[in-house]
Amino acid sequence: MLDIQRIRNNPEEVRKALQKRLYDVDFTELLSWDQKRRNLIVESEELKAKKNKVSDEIPRLIKQGVDVSQLKADMKNISERIKVLDDELREIEKKIFDFLAVLPNIPADDVVAGGKENNAVVRVFGEKPEFSFRPKDHVELVTSLGLIDYERGVKIGGNGFWVYTGDGALLEWALLNYFIEEHLKDGYKFMLPPHILTYQCGFTAGQFPKFAEDVFKVEASEVNDRMQFILPTAETALINYHRDEILDEDELPKKYFAYTPCYRKEAGSHRTEERGMIRGHQFNKVEMFQYTLPEHSEAALDELVHKAEKLVQGLGLHHRVSKLAAQDCSASMGKTYDIEIWIPSMNIYKEVSSCSNAYDYQARRGNIRFRRKGSKKTEFVHTLNASGLATSRVLPALVEQYQQEDGSVIIPEVLRKWMGGRDRLYPIK
Repeated sequence: MLDIQRIRNNPEEVRKALQKRLYDVDFTELLSWDQKRRNLIVESEELKAKKNKVSDEIPRLIKQGVDVSQLKADMKNISERIKVLDDELREIEKKIFDFLAVLPNIPADDVVAGGKENNAVVRVFGEKPEFSFRPKDHVELVTSLGLIDYERGVKIGGNGFWVYTGDGALLEWALLNYFIEEHLKDGYKFMLPPHILTYQCGFTAGQFPKFAEDVFKVEASEVNDRMQFILPTAETALINYHRDEILDEDELPKKYFAYTPCYRKEAGSHRTEERGMIRGHQFNKVEMFQYTLPEHSEAALDELVHKAEKLVQGLGLHHRVSKLAAQDCSASMGKTYDIEIWIPSMNIYKEVSSCSNAYDYQARRGNIRFRRKGSKKTEFVHTLNASGLATSRVLPALVEQYQQEDGSVIIPEVLRKWMGGRDRLYPIK
């Protein structure tokens, strides 16, 4: 949620900032509502003060034998006017809220304008693998190795689902264990949140109302007809952990990470190279999340990028880090870096982690504040998130980059302790 005071004071500045996202907005109507709202508040408060003053005087005047019938009639008229003003105020505040609710975050000053064509690669790790034989794609590899059963996954769940089998399940779990172990080393707190969330969770995260149709909704029960949905990412749960709370300055930063499956309604691409695990309706992910002081959030973003990148480096996989242009950042985020892993068969890099700073955008939506030492005033925290990591593209990249001429795949050293000490996987016979 954007700060209406910032819009009120600098509407043209905010409008130009949002244009970096190729998002055009006219604040004329909003500012008109805002002025009307303030006028209503002033009139209502003046009338309420007058009513309270006269109401306190009436008993004294009655004791003095003064006729107060006219005063009572005036107070009745004032009460009716206050009710009208309060009804108008609720209506105008809803209009303002609905307008602000769909506005995206303002890009950071150092984020360039435009779409993904303006994304910038900031560094590259390793070299693209070279093969002296015809390399296989990940679908062929995981099938020949007996790691994934796509056919039965579709039979069970429909298109966009798969089943990890045998060593595939072990390899997937090894990746998750590796990620979890590294985050624990860095002092992050492990969380296992609910997978079914309320509408307010999606709103606080900035995914609702605009993207409310992109999630899997849970049918309302007879007891509770409020909307619930299956989480698309653990970020949606973690941002709500401290919703409507006031934290102490000493409590920050708060560093969490969570493992969850992620459920995405998106249909994905029908291109041949994006078959298999590259896009799906359910995949596993470990998510990092931070609540920070405003002045520390940029350093926190650097930390998250470094952590996500370090995980991929630990696997020895060729990848790059890109800084996203404004339009390519999600609506809630003011700045984003993507860690993109190389998929040889696709001849393209695919994102395995988005590391983002929402600044105070989500905190305003979720009313998440903190109080500095010796101050009565509260401020909004800054919130950040990063995948650490999503497995559905790491595993394809792993088997493709580590494939051998005999059809086997080398297991990265950091995963071997969870794979029974083995150093490679062989095709099943």
